[in-house]
Amino acid sequence: MAEKILIVDDDAETLRLVGLMLQRQGYQVVSASNGAQAIQMVTAEKPDLVILDVMMPDIDGFQVTQQLRANPETAYVSILMFTAKSQVEDKVVGYEAGVDDYLTKPIHPAELTAHVRSLLARGKTRPGGAKSDRGYTLGVIAPRGGMGASSLVLNLGIALHTAMSTEVVAAELRPGQGSWAIDLGFAKPTGLNNLLHRKPAEITASVIEQELVRTTLGPRLLMAANDMKDVELIAASAQMQAILQNLPTLSPITLLDFGHNVLPNFESLMAFCTEVIVLSEPFPISIQRSRLLMDELAALGFGKSKLMSVVVLNRVRADMQLSIPQMQEMLGVNPLVVIPPAPEQAYQAGLRNVPLINVQPDGLVALQFKKLAEIYTERIQTR
Repeated sequence: MAEKILIVDDDAETLRLVGLMLQRQGYQVVSASNGAQAIQMVTAEKPDLVILDVMMPDIDGFQVTQQLRANPETAYVSILMFTAKSQVEDKVVGYEAGVDDYLTKPIHPAELTAHVRSLLARGKTRPGGAKSDRGYTLGVIAPRGGMGASSLVLNLGIALHTAMSTEVVAAELRPGQGSWAIDLGFAKPTGLNNLLHRKPAEITASVIEQELVRTTLGPRLLMAANDMKDVELIAASAQMQAILQNLPTLSPITLLDFGHNVLPNFESLMAFCTEVIVLSEPFPISIQRSRLLMDELAALGFGKSKLMSVVVLNRVRADMQLSIPQMQEMLGVNPLVVIPPAPEQAYQAGLRNVPLINVQPDGLVALQFKKLAEIYTERIQTR
């Protein structure tokens, strides 16, 4: 059965045009011309997604969102705010009210479709309905390259697999810039590249599963090649979206290595994440970069309706860095963990083609990864 979308706007022409765009994509469309009618129709029609205008004569979109979120019967419906307002402050108000995503008029049909697919793929649960088969998805992102996002994802994936005794999938989403194959001694990987060369409609869960590499470490890995000529595949945004739509259906836990923020349609891709980790380092300039990235993610709803956490990776001795209280003050949040410097362990890991966590399983670095896994184990089990 086609997914149902409720469009709410007091402008009849907008209702008609947006409705046509979505119907051409195969969606079932219903409409409402004011906020009060929208609230009634969400209860009656049980749509999978509400596209909601802000400026309406009776109840504005923010108030509609608040009322829907306050009602247990409608609290889980996905909401896409659709408006002419473009100020960051207005978006923040929407996210704080409970909006899942935000689009500004006028909008290209392809952009609308991308955001709609992202929200529908997240598969929220309605009371009395079946839960989505999508697992918990944790994205890891850094404000610049070389900060250790790939290492964190790999080692955290191993720790979570051990702590929870469950399937974990981890993916490098950086075409041409993969590091896991080199770190672990694999031949040139083709998994991510193979998928990005396909047509989006061909990228199903079963096709993705064929590209996953099962290792003795625990997690199954979707690896990217380390070849500069493949960097051009970063433009394959529709394929990347199809990967993120289907990958989390293959495992209860999916970890995504976004590296630093260079992917096209970054906002749409982040919508697939249940939570996100922002990396930082104990230096003023790194913390400033992390803070800017956190502000950008906050405008997407992270830190509000979805959790956003910080992990600090430290690679220098204590007398050359900020103290933890100084970092906390500059970041505005407490880091979940601080990974200590371990140059000798890093050398041994590269020499032996093993992850850091396995070099000294009882060492301080491994214990910090395990502590992080314990934090996320509790979050996953209580969500």
